[in-house]
Parts: sequence; C-alpha cells; structure tokens
Amino acid sequence: MGRPTFRRRVGGAITALVTPFRDDAFDGVDMMAHIEWQLLSGIDGLLVCSLTGEGPTLAEAERVRAIEICVELSEHKVPVIVATGTNDTKTTLEQTIRAQRLGADAAFVTVPYYSKPTQKGIIHHFEQLAAKTELPIIIHDQPSRTAVDLAPTTVARLAEIRGIIGIADDGCDISRIDLWRHFLPEGFGLFTSNDANALGFAAAGGHGCFSSAANIVPRLFRSMQHAAACGNISAARSIDERLQPLFNALARENEPATIKHALSLARDIEAEVRLPLVGVGTETAAAIQAAITPFQLDGTGRFASRHAYRRGL
Repeated sequence: MGRPTFRRRVGGAITALVTPFRDDAFDGVDMMAHIEWQLLSGIDGLLVCSLTGEGPTLAEAERVRAIEICVELSEHKVPVIVATGTNDTKTTLEQTIRAQRLGADAAFVTVPYYSKPTQKGIIHHFEQLAAKTELPIIIHDQPSRTAVDLAPTTVARLAEIRGIIGIADDGCDISRIDLWRHFLPEGFGLFTSNDANALGFAAAGGHGCFSSAANIVPRLFRSMQHAAACGNISAARSIDERLQPLFNALARENEPATIKHALSLARDIEAEVRLPLVGVGTETAAAIQAAITPFQLDGTGRFASRHAYRRGL
C-alpha cells in the first residue's frame, strides 16, 4: 500500500503559530486576527499547539478552540497541522484522534521526551499511532529537547510505516538530508524546524520549514522558501541575509517569549507567556527591536495594524 493521500499538501513556509494570552487566558480574538494576517500574507500552512505555541501549557479546552479557529479560518486552503506529541503514547494518541475529529490535515508528533526511550521504543510508539489513527503524521526530531536522536536505521523503519508522511529535523546538520534520502520512499517529506538553516535545508532538497520567525515576517519567509524551491538561490540568499539578524535576535532566549515580544512591538499582540517561561530581558528586547526595524511597514514603528488586515487591507 502506498502513502496516504490527503486534501492539502504540506510544504513551503509553515508558521509555527504562537498562542496569544491575555491575563493568563487564551485570547481567541488576537489568535483569529493573527491567523487572518498569516493567510493574507500567503503562508503555506499553519502549525498549532507546538512548543512555539506553548502547547504543553494549554488546557484541553484551549487546545480544542485553537484548532477550531485554525481549521475554520484556513477554509481548507492551506493545511492545518496540529502538534499532538507528548512523552506518553496513550495521551499522544488521544490528542491525535481529537485533532483528526476537529478537521486537522496532519499531526506533528515529537519523538517522546523526558523518558528517553530506546530506538525500539520510539518505533513502537509511532507504530501504535499510525495503526490507530487515520491522520497523516509528521515526526519531529529535536534531540536538543528530547535528549534522544533518531538513528538512520530508525528513520528508515519509520518511513516504511503507512501513515507517516515526513520528518522535521530541528538540528543544524543539513548533510542528514543526503544520508536519509538514500533509504526514504518517494514522496516522503523532509522538513526543518530551524529558521537559521531554512535556506540551506531548502537548497539541499528539503520540502519546507516549520518556522517560528514566520509569525513576524510571513510574506518574506514564504518568498525565501519559494525562491529556493524554484531554484532561484540568489534571490533566496538575498532574503536570508536580511532575515539572519532577526533569527539571531529571536534565538537569544526562549523562542515563544522572543517571538511574542517581537509581535507585541509589531502587531499589538500581548507578549505574555506562561510559567515557567518569562518575558525577555532588557538586552534581548533591544536586540529584537533593532532586528525588526528594517521590516516596519508604516511610519509608526509598527507593521500595518492587525485591524487593517481584519478589514482585508
């Protein structure tokens, strides 16, 4: 049997959405405005409830509402991918099935964290998910957070499982693409979740990036990805050079906090994060302000108002 097919292809520039909070409550109004702006900016897909979206801190009702908003506003024009991975197979399966019922197009599932499973345990984990849900699965390999990396033989085995359609790598070693490509089936997606190496990954044959920075510069990030995909590496490199200072500033501290701080300056979205995360320090705040200044679109020191985008301007 071949790979599962679904309505919308995953690829290009996919925004790993932040989850807006106000007074520690989920802010659906700001989330709707932010998603509308992302879609009007031409982004290729939406990832919701990921680490950038502070998914582990969300109550179940908040997760459901965030997914519902994404599915409703996307209007089936771009894929909605839901981060459902935990360190527990049963909970991951429950969240994946719920995402499927809510209309998601794919699940974004991290290699189980904290418990440090063996390679055999990782394989069994994903076998169980694929066997008990119809939602296509993209594996997220992020050893810096999980303390477990996927061995090449494990990647090869996982790629054979019907229902697993791709892998997103969080590392900086682009040579892994060439290593994996030899044993991956045709049509298997290769993605990065590292903004800083997004261009190199695309130039090496990657299919897209799950980007945190695209929250701030969706149109420009998409342009870079599409230029690289079309073979216009010169144009893509020019955009990447403009974006690298922003990537560097956002990487100074924890990304949900830095992304939200940038959005508070540029898009009137609250910078609030949930503990154990805290707001950025003074030096990081200054670095972010300097990094977003070249991308300001009006004379007020901000991007165009989120309210203007809600009117379709």
